[in-house]
Amino acid sequence: VVAVTFKGFTVDEAGAVTKIAANGAVATTSMLFIIEAVALGYFLKYTKFNKWINTAVAILLLVAAIALGLNFPVYVDLGTWHIIIFVYILIASVAPVWALLQPRDYLNSYLLIFMIVGAVIGVFVANPACNLKPFTSFNVNGQYMFPILFVTIACGAVSGFHSLVSSGTASKQIKNEKNMLPVSFGAMLMESMLAIIALIAVASFADGEAAAQGLTTQPQIFAGAIANFLSVVGLPHSLVFTLINLAVSAFALTSLDSVARVGRLSFQEFFMDSDTDEENMSPFVKVVTNKYFATIITLVLAYLLTKVGYAEIWPLFGSANQLLSVLALVACAVFLKKTKRQGWMLWVPMLFMMAVTFTALSMTIIKLTNAFMTTGLDLGNTLQLVFAVLLLILGVLVAIQGIKKLLEKADK
Repeated sequence: VVAVTFKGFTVDEAGAVTKIAANGAVATTSMLFIIEAVALGYFLKYTKFNKWINTAVAILLLVAAIALGLNFPVYVDLGTWHIIIFVYILIASVAPVWALLQPRDYLNSYLLIFMIVGAVIGVFVANPACNLKPFTSFNVNGQYMFPILFVTIACGAVSGFHSLVSSGTASKQIKNEKNMLPVSFGAMLMESMLAIIALIAVASFADGEAAAQGLTTQPQIFAGAIANFLSVVGLPHSLVFTLINLAVSAFALTSLDSVARVGRLSFQEFFMDSDTDEENMSPFVKVVTNKYFATIITLVLAYLLTKVGYAEIWPLFGSANQLLSVLALVACAVFLKKTKRQGWMLWVPMLFMMAVTFTALSMTIIKLTNAFMTTGLDLGNTLQLVFAVLLLILGVLVAIQGIKKLLEKADK
């Protein structure tokens, strides 16, 4: 997805090459962001300026990268970008948080804030019409509103991925535990607002209008809509389109380095217990818990998915993500009980998300099994079926263990 936003040109059936200026500018700016993030990381760590100077420096670096990107676009093919991004997230997964991930997030935060503010202004100024049907059916292409609605809408509502990120990266960037609520809950509210803006953006296009304008990918459709809105106040359509594409790309790339680090940590922790003696581990455990080995294994599998088609298992993303939220809620509820604190407020969302994820996974398994019995399955659908079964078994086992812990009598 990120590489597509960097893809510098397209080649038609006749072999004619067409450069994509917006993507070239986004690619240059994004690469400059990475270089600037490292410099900013060292600047923030080894200087003692106040937050206003730090903020001014970050915004100046942001503006400089955008200006250079707009004037010096880079045109590179999709396959090359796959490799470049792979190398970047490989480095970002093992580098100290302060050296790359945190300053990059710091730079991107201002870009995302400007994007959201601009989009909100554009919505109110343009006052676009909603061209989506308010209701079609509770059953769309064999998918029912329950549970699909609840495994589709994640960010801003409940998301297992966010629970992993908060434990692996966000917690290392918080100075005071009291800041956790405004940071985490405030971020979820911002994501909810962004989701509403995205819905308005999609609804502003009439049926077939986006495709007629050459907008084929989700980032392009979103950027095109916001550019349409802001062109009402006189801003150049091409400039706004490029900047919104940049913001979307930066958001996705930031997610990549975060999830790569989480994947690496999860792989390492799979082979360790809380009482593991790190000084006397077996040679095998030392290898598989090595951060470089764990990162390479995690990312090689991901890289292969980009080449063979991640779309084959993508339909499971919503269920898998929300199953993680179930595990997080179970873990927190058990932790609160064991530490003799109130945790009843987690029981209702925990049980509801269990019902949602188990239903979604069961429906997927039934659908794929029926297809297997009638027409057979290709490799992609076979993988999807195997993963769905494994996820359901994992979820049920964890749910049973968690509920047992919650219902057992408290220790005296």
